[in-house]
This record gives sequence, structure tokens and C-alpha cells, in this order.
Amino acid sequence: MTQYQLYCLAIYVFVFIFGACIGSFLNVCIYRLPLGESLIKRNSHCMTCGTEIRKRDLIPIISWCCLRGKCHSCGAKISPRYTVVEAMNAVLYVFIFWYFDGIIMVWPAILTCLLYSALIVVFFMDWDTQLINSFVCLFIGLLGVASIFLTDEYTGLTLKSHIIGAFAVSVPLLIIALVSKEKAMGLGDVYLMAAAGVFLGTQGVLVALAIGLITGSVGGIIMKHSSGDSQFAFGPFLSVGIAAAALYGNVLGDWYMEFTGINKLLEDALLII
Repeated sequence: MTQYQLYCLAIYVFVFIFGACIGSFLNVCIYRLPLGESLIKRNSHCMTCGTEIRKRDLIPIISWCCLRGKCHSCGAKISPRYTVVEAMNAVLYVFIFWYFDGIIMVWPAILTCLLYSALIVVFFMDWDTQLINSFVCLFIGLLGVASIFLTDEYTGLTLKSHIIGAFAVSVPLLIIALVSKEKAMGLGDVYLMAAAGVFLGTQGVLVALAIGLITGSVGGIIMKHSSGDSQFAFGPFLSVGIAAAALYGNVLGDWYMEFTGINKLLEDALLII
């Protein structure tokens, strides 16, 4: 193994560990934000007995496995989802750095990693409470603003695309939310897609919506069949769409336009004009 390969391996190991640590913080966000609790003032504690968790039991992934998923004090079961979130965030960080060749394209990798972390919070929080925290949406929007200055040279997006992207999906969803009095669509979904539109641009946010609608329709049918309840959180499915579009939005958008012939129609229209 060459020195450069060892260097790359060390970077990916660091990214995995850092992603797992961020995943641990995401668990705090998922639990505390809906309750309006501080993210930093109170130490982590057992949800059953309230005992403060020991520092050696706060090691991401490893501690849960060593404790066999139980509280060291009262023996109550600790949900495996905490470890799932930590592992998911760690693996996604490594994948994103590999996808962007993060050693060279550092900023696209970093901003996309942070976007994915925010989407994990949206996914599980909305799944649990059917609420999307506005501060998480604001964070995604700020990532989008940062991407204008840091990543557009890599992505090829223009300022116009970022601005139109913020309204292309969010405005129609806002109309649906207002007309239905938030029964068909919540304002949290509107804020989420507005923020995502700033990050993804016009084509990317349209792809994100399409994937969200497809996965949401399938998921809704499955949940209605299993539980009989037609109401479900749409944010998790929009999060999946945004995550996919962040990496493959342009590819999927171009493929769809080529497959449907829309690009040909646009070219002909431009020639006529």
C-alpha cells in the first residue's frame, strides 16, 4: 500500500469516526427539538430512570453494543435506533466523501454531509411527531447559501437556479397547505422544500419532489394497508428525495428529459424563438 493510499485510508477512517460522533448529536436533536429542550445544557440521560449516562457509555456505536442495548443503571432497553442513526450518518459521510473525492472536492463533500445529517433529523423527527423543526430547515437553507459561494464552480449551478429553486416547489406546496388548511400538506414540508431548493437549484428540487411523491405514494399505500390510517408524515419521503437529488439530481433530471423528449421540444422551441 502506497503512502497516498494510507493517507486516503486515514482520512476515511477519520470521516467515519467524525460522522458517528455527529450521529450521536443527531439523536439528541431528534429527541429534544420536538420537546423544546436545550441541545447543550443537559447531559444525556436514561429515558426510563433519568440517570445521567456515564462518559464511557457515550462512545458512538461501541457503547450500545458493549451495554447490549441496556441502561447500565436500571437495565431498561435502549432503542437500537440510536446506534442505527450513528452508523447511518457515519457510513453516509464516508460514501459522500468517496463520491465527491472529498480529498480534492472538499467543500461539496462537507456541505453535502451536513445536508444529509439535517435530513436524518427531519426524517426521524417527522416520522415520530409529524413535525418538521423550522430551525433545521433554516440550517439547510444556510447550507444552500454557502453552496452558492463554495460549490457552484463544481456543480455548475447559477444564482438564478438557486433562487428559482427556492420557490419552484415550495410555492405550489404552500398553496396546497393553505387551501387544505394544512390537512393535505403541512407548512413544515413547505419550509423544507424551500430550503432544499436553495441548495439543489431548480432541476434538483424538482427531482427531489418527484422522488418524494413516488416513495410517499408507495409508503402511504403500504401504511394504509397495514394500519388502515391514511395520514402519514410526508417529510421522511421528501428527505429521501432531497438526499437522492443532492447526488444524482442532474443525472436523473437529464435522463427524464431525454426519455420523455422534453429536451428536444425545448430545443425546437428555442429555434423557433
